[in-house]
Amino acid sequence: MSDTSPILALPLIQPAQAQKHVTHNEALRLLDAIVQLAVLSRGLRAPPPLPQEGARYIVAQGGLVEWAGRDGEIALRENSTWAFLAPRPGWRAQDMETGETLVFDGSAWAGPGERPLRVAELGVNAAPDAFNRLSVAGDATLLSHAGGGHQVKVNKAGPGDTASLLFQTGFSGRAEMGLAGEENFSVKVSPDGASWVTALRLSASDGRATLGQVEAAGYGGAGVQAGPSDTTPGRLMRADFGYSPGNLLGPVALAGGQPEGAVIERGSGPDGHYTRWADGTQICWAEVSVPGVAQAIGAIFASAPLAWSFPAPFAGEVSGAASAQQADAWAGLSGVGASGAMARAFAPLALGAVSLRLLAVGRWG
Repeated sequence: MSDTSPILALPLIQPAQAQKHVTHNEALRLLDAIVQLAVLSRGLRAPPPLPQEGARYIVAQGGLVEWAGRDGEIALRENSTWAFLAPRPGWRAQDMETGETLVFDGSAWAGPGERPLRVAELGVNAAPDAFNRLSVAGDATLLSHAGGGHQVKVNKAGPGDTASLLFQTGFSGRAEMGLAGEENFSVKVSPDGASWVTALRLSASDGRATLGQVEAAGYGGAGVQAGPSDTTPGRLMRADFGYSPGNLLGPVALAGGQPEGAVIERGSGPDGHYTRWADGTQICWAEVSVPGVAQAIGAIFASAPLAWSFPAPFAGEVSGAASAQQADAWAGLSGVGASGAMARAFAPLALGAVSLRLLAVGRWG
């Protein structure tokens, strides 16, 4: 027959044992110490200075003086001395200092906030169910940091599943954002919870607003331009369709009648200056000097013709004009073509060199 019980190691009375009351009282003493176990603290490494008879403590890590080498054990003040009880896995103790229920896992005591807690369903002021396993009813839900940043993670199993935030009115969906049945990020809205419109969709590969994979509502969703000519009120302008300070100035280009480059292109050369616009308009201008007006033509004098090569060629019909800077002279352009024109100055009297301003307007594309 064993000397102690298998669970609590209580001393057992042996057959024909003398002084049975000693063994019986020792078992009662142990039961008195561990049944309804409540300790005054588990944060002390050394005994308190004036312990009360019957006081119980859990010795903290790194026990000192009389508690040395007793880490995690139950220290019982009994008969003006300390007795120690080694806990077994599964023992519970109420910490009177913090109000927590502690559990011994075989190596250390831990409170509710120190050990994993796993439940099948959890409701906070609301009833959970098999689908909504966590249910919270309140004015707000706070998820805060622990000294740094904080992330809220919504994970899905595969590309075709959904990981999203759903906003409802009366438990009927009105807006959804996230990975809704695909890998691209989308924002959807609904007036009734049944019909949905994708307002914005961003590509998972490059982050750009792209053509939807489910409903072809346009590039990037119904809230984004569907093409270069889309002017639907309220839609966001795509960067590759619209313009910003980064592409207002630069080389212009057209593809199928639609602008592809910048809004304005400006350049210059030995034959003058030019400006091209995204709609295909081009303006060329120059300031030149022609030799004296000496050739008599009837009652007026004319300069020799001056060939003006445009600083940028035109692609269609061109209109040109010239003006003289001297008060007694005027000028004209003739032979205006895609790449240049002839300029000449006129005056009622023979003059010296004449300054002309030349202008040509047409289309570059």
